[in-house]
Amino acid sequence: MPDQVPDQAAKRAEQTERAPAGQGAARTAAPPAVRVEGLWKRFGDQVAVAGIDLDLPAGQFVGLVGPNGAGKTTTLSMVTGLLRPDMGRVQVAGHDVWGDPVAVKARIGVLPEGLRLFERLSGRELLGYTGRLRGLPGDEVDKRATQLLDVLDLAGAQHKLVVDYSTGMRKKIGLAAALLHNPEVLFLDEPFEGVDPVSAQTIRGVLERYTDSGATVVFSSHVMELVESLCDWVAVMAAGRIRAQGTLAEVRGDAPSLQSAFLELVGAQGRDTGESLDWLGGAR
Repeated sequence: MPDQVPDQAAKRAEQTERAPAGQGAARTAAPPAVRVEGLWKRFGDQVAVAGIDLDLPAGQFVGLVGPNGAGKTTTLSMVTGLLRPDMGRVQVAGHDVWGDPVAVKARIGVLPEGLRLFERLSGRELLGYTGRLRGLPGDEVDKRATQLLDVLDLAGAQHKLVVDYSTGMRKKIGLAAALLHNPEVLFLDEPFEGVDPVSAQTIRGVLERYTDSGATVVFSSHVMELVESLCDWVAVMAAGRIRAQGTLAEVRGDAPSLQSAFLELVGAQGRDTGESLDWLGGAR
């Protein structure tokens, strides 16, 4: 493990745009929604995240993709302040996650993997509690909750206990809770996993409207078709390291699809696909 966070000067220089002729001085590109510098996390002898650097652009749909065990969830946990890194720095919306955690948490929404909710509350009660915990006025909480329940097709189940919600309903009420305070950056860990197509389409529509307003969505997934259809910008992660990052076109390169580029980047091309299992499916 390195003794210090790697220098980011070269990366920042690449993000500087020259002003058009006649305007004089250079102007810098919009600051990233999330800046990660030299982030490390080890669990015993296992290095989960190995010194990654990322600048995630603002106002876009950003995908963090990788195979199972790549370090995506660990990375998002550190970026959102849920897990303290061994080394490195994270800024969200210009604020240091560990130096100014209150400011960061006021500006983000999080839908984690393995969502834990207050199950003995109804959907509406959960949103009411979440909004007031965020410091929103009661009347505003009730108005936003009503709108979110309606848009996410949960109005008919708003008085039902969360413990009785299906997986898709849980994802939707969790998303509503994460959006209630209108965060600048929304972090989603596998938001479509275990969700039926109807609920997935509803969630997708809400997220697209959210990013259209200038907000940023950062979500992790290992489903390349979904990422390719949704994302503007992608980072590919494997074995705790970033293998590629950039716009969808930049990461895909000359490959016919993001799936093909992804398999090559993570070293999965040519892997044994079961030819050695000559006994499987044979005559009985």
